[in-house]
Amino acid sequence: MLKARTLPPVLQNLRLPAVAAPLFIVSCPELVIAQCKAGIIGSFPALNARDEPDGPVMLEVWLRQITEELDRHNQANPDRPAAPFAVNQIVHRSNEKLERDIEICARWKVPIWITSMGARVEVNEAAHSCGGIALHDVINNTYAKKAVQKGADGLIAVAAGAGGHGGPQSPFALVREIREWFDGPLMLAGAVSTGEALLAARILGADFGYVGSPFVATDEANADRVYKDMMVAGSAEDVLTSSLFTGHPANYLKSSIARVGLDPDHLPPEWDVSVMPDDSPVPKAWRDIWGAGQGIGSIKSVGPASAVVDRLEREYQEACARTREMI
Repeated sequence: MLKARTLPPVLQNLRLPAVAAPLFIVSCPELVIAQCKAGIIGSFPALNARDEPDGPVMLEVWLRQITEELDRHNQANPDRPAAPFAVNQIVHRSNEKLERDIEICARWKVPIWITSMGARVEVNEAAHSCGGIALHDVINNTYAKKAVQKGADGLIAVAAGAGGHGGPQSPFALVREIREWFDGPLMLAGAVSTGEALLAARILGADFGYVGSPFVATDEANADRVYKDMMVAGSAEDVLTSSLFTGHPANYLKSSIARVGLDPDHLPPEWDVSVMPDDSPVPKAWRDIWGAGQGIGSIKSVGPASAVVDRLEREYQEACARTREMI
């Protein structure tokens, strides 16, 4: 039997035990709104809200759009309210917008804060000041302990197979080590793209699965159509782990690497623009070289985000039924 844990109210009464991962560039208000209306927690990185010269502060614009649209949905559908949303903050010292974005998120009372690339006490305190909770990305047990010591309410265990900057450890090892001492909210990331994987995450000891790649191939995603089609056509064999492009190991689509003129099977040990074909622009990770998790084999078509959630729910309920039969 799955162990019952008391979760914070904001994480209760969801349609599925699933959180949509914040996808750099890809996640936008339209996608977040669709995810929340479909009944799972939607999210976006604060850095996706890019300001234009002399224009409004886009993070404010996005938060207003999401908040007001979800409020309208809840008023019209009191028996089927939207799930809450989350904002991802990159708390590394190189993020020059962090202090401003923290103030904006606190003022808009963002309910769920996801922090990455460093645990910061002041960010967790800001989340708590507006009634929110803070979840922190970790790739090992050491980082998990540091995050909780600095005030994180929950953890996102980023295991092997996750898209983008994933961790190297098996989910079987990572979740078990964290659960030996931590009884708070725990999400598991790493090829969680089916309902069966959601149930498996819960059986391992996580409360939620962290779902990313399937939402790239959706109508609402801010992604090039070529990117979406690559996700549909790809499988786990088409995902490459490399630290070449950002200095940190990350999972990318091989076909997107080939698309910019590089051979994904023979990448140089260090980045050198001389490896690029003549007159080719220098590619950038995420903009030109696209992230993907190892669970992309479950993506069969491009469609609405709600259809992804419908599929996950159907598969999850079927997996639960099979598990009961086996027990």
